[in-house]
Order: sequence, then C-alpha cells, then structure tokens
Amino acid sequence: MAGTNRAVSIVLAAVLIDTIGFGIVLPVLPQLIVRLSHLPLAEATRIGGYMLMAFAAAQFFAGPVIGNLGDRYGRRPVILACMLAFGLDYALMAFAPTLAWLFLGRVIAGVTGAVYGPANAVLADVTPPEQRGARFGLMGAMFGLGFILGPALGGLLAGLDPRAPFLAAAVIALLNAVGIALLLPETLAPENRRPFEWRRANALGAFAPLRQAGGAAPLILTALVWQLAHMVYPSAWTFWAKIRFGWSEGQIGWSLAASGAVMIVTQALITQRAIKLLGEARAMLIGIAAGTLAFAAYAFIPGPGLVYAVILLGFAQWFVFPSTNALLSRLVDARNQGALQGGMASVGSVAAIAGPLMMSQALALGAERGFPGAAFALAAVLGVAALVIVARFVLPRIAPAVAPTN
Repeated sequence: MAGTNRAVSIVLAAVLIDTIGFGIVLPVLPQLIVRLSHLPLAEATRIGGYMLMAFAAAQFFAGPVIGNLGDRYGRRPVILACMLAFGLDYALMAFAPTLAWLFLGRVIAGVTGAVYGPANAVLADVTPPEQRGARFGLMGAMFGLGFILGPALGGLLAGLDPRAPFLAAAVIALLNAVGIALLLPETLAPENRRPFEWRRANALGAFAPLRQAGGAAPLILTALVWQLAHMVYPSAWTFWAKIRFGWSEGQIGWSLAASGAVMIVTQALITQRAIKLLGEARAMLIGIAAGTLAFAAYAFIPGPGLVYAVILLGFAQWFVFPSTNALLSRLVDARNQGALQGGMASVGSVAAIAGPLMMSQALALGAERGFPGAAFALAAVLGVAALVIVARFVLPRIAPAVAPTN
C-alpha cells in the first residue's frame, strides 16, 4: 500500500511539474514568435499553429512507442528518460536564435511530452477499475494546478525577458527527473510485461486494444472530435487575447491561471461525484455540452470583463477527459493498459496535428475580416458534432458501463 501511494503521489507530482513547465511558456510565445519572425501578430498566429503541429506530429509517432516501451521495460525508466530529455529541450529553446531552432525544440518536446501515456498507465496499474475515474480526475487536477502556476509564473517572468520562462521550465523539469529517479517505484509487475512489438508501437498498431474492445469505436471518435475542438485553447487563446483585447503577457498568464483554477477545483471536488451520480458517459455528455456553450460564448464575447465569467460557467467541460479515460480503461486488460494509453495519446496527437492548423487559420482569417472569434465558433461546431456522437452512439452501446454507481 505504501508503494502504491508513493507511486500515485510521484506520478501526480511529475504531471504537475511537467504541466508547469509547459504552461510557463504560453504567455510569451506570441511575443517570441513575432520577435524571431519579424511578422505582424496575425501572421505569427499561423506560425504558432504550425509550431503546435510540429509538436503534435512528433508526439503522434512517439506516443505508442513510449507506451509500448513502458509495457516492456516498466513505467519508471520510460518516465525518467522523458523528463530528462524534456528539461534539456527547454534549455535548448531558451537560447534558440531562429524560428528553425524553436521548431526543433518543439519537435523534441513532442517526443518527450508523450510521458502522459506511461503516467496514466501507472495509475491504471495500481488502481482498481471502479476507482480509476477518480484517479484520472486527480491527474486532471494536477494538470489544472500546473496551469494555475505555470502561466502565472510565465507572465511574471516575461517582464524580465521572453526567454526567461524557458529557462525556468528547464530547471523545473530537470528537478522533476531527479525526484523520479529517487522516489518513483516500478508499478508494472514482471508477469504483466510483454515483448516490444513494432507492429503495435505505431500510430495504427497502438489502437489494436481499442478496436478489440466492445463499444470503443464511438468513444475513440468522440475523443477525437472533442480534442479537435479543445485545441482552440492552446492554439488560439494567447493570440486571440492579444488580437481581441490587446492583453499583455501578464494578463494572458492570469487568464490561463484562472482556467487552471477552475479545472483543478472541478477535478478535485466535483468530477468524482458527477461520475458516481451520472455514470461516465452521461458525465461526458454534460461536459461536452458545457464546453460547447463556452466556445460559443468566447466567439461572440462583447468585452474582456466577461471572459472570467465564461471560464467559471464552463467548469463541467473538465468532466470529459477523466470520464472517457475511465470508460476506455475498463475495456482493456492489465497487460495492455500501456498500449491503451499510448493509443489514446495518439488520438490526442491526431487532433493536435489537425487542430492547430484549423484553429490558427480560422483565427487569422477571422481577424483579417473583423471576426477574431472565428476559431471559437469552429470549436463550437465541433462540440455539437461530439454531442451528437455521444447521444446517438455512445450512450446506447455501452449501457452497462454508464449505469450510475450508488
């Protein structure tokens, strides 16, 4: 039990610190891209989208490889290697002299960012199926806390230099790697390990456990469409806030921190209760509905004073990811949890490859035509599509899994 609790605590801390490292650089990306490219902000928006695509493409190919390596060699060495590379990569980006070097750094970050698959697998290793929804909710809470601390700190450090947040992220990630090396126990029992197979360690092979599980196809499609919509936040928020309201790096950081605060409160205090009361699929349906309404509100918001109100009122959208993960984890056995999480990382990466292109282009085109909310309007359309999939295909096909537990 002590080892289990330590594994959960260390993995959650690793996700927290990793998210701080990611969030700390978000407020300064527009300024840094404009500085290196010598382009106006609207055009820099497109470059930011291409940069996110490079990150996601690397993660798409690396996700299933890293997930399957975790099934072969254990979770601990894989997570440790990713954290070390992640820290060194942010040090590289801190001194990037050109956009090409910055793009290279984002590719490396995409490879090392696939650590979320093994981290989720650790939780699945040590948690009974009926408790996984709550544990995945805690993972989301750590992600939210990282988004409180990271962007706020990044906004403050931006006053020193646009590169200062990258250096801070490098230090945080390397300290995280030291903690993992010293404290994280291995959670995958030797008898549950399996040989590494290249046919399963690719973007298509990683989905094999999902295809074999009953009812998985509509869940995968729902996850894909919803994550396409949700890519509007990392792809467009910082540029949208500058174009629409003329916000500074500090104001952008505090808005992202507020979103993270709502996420963590929801995941820590509300998600578990909602899943218990409603079942995973109905909680997911409500979350998608709330997120879709938030997208529409941002698209047509009349002024900056209402941004924080929409952030608060859209809290239920944070039900979606833990509910989906919990449902899918029930459909795969213990030997394939790493492959499952690697496959879901690939689903996210598919969305993250297409999403930034869609959202950054929509934002740039809309801004040029006097409608900077175009990216959020597109996200709202995708949210409606996800609602239709859940209501029409997910709820009827997995009725036993969605029954509320009392």
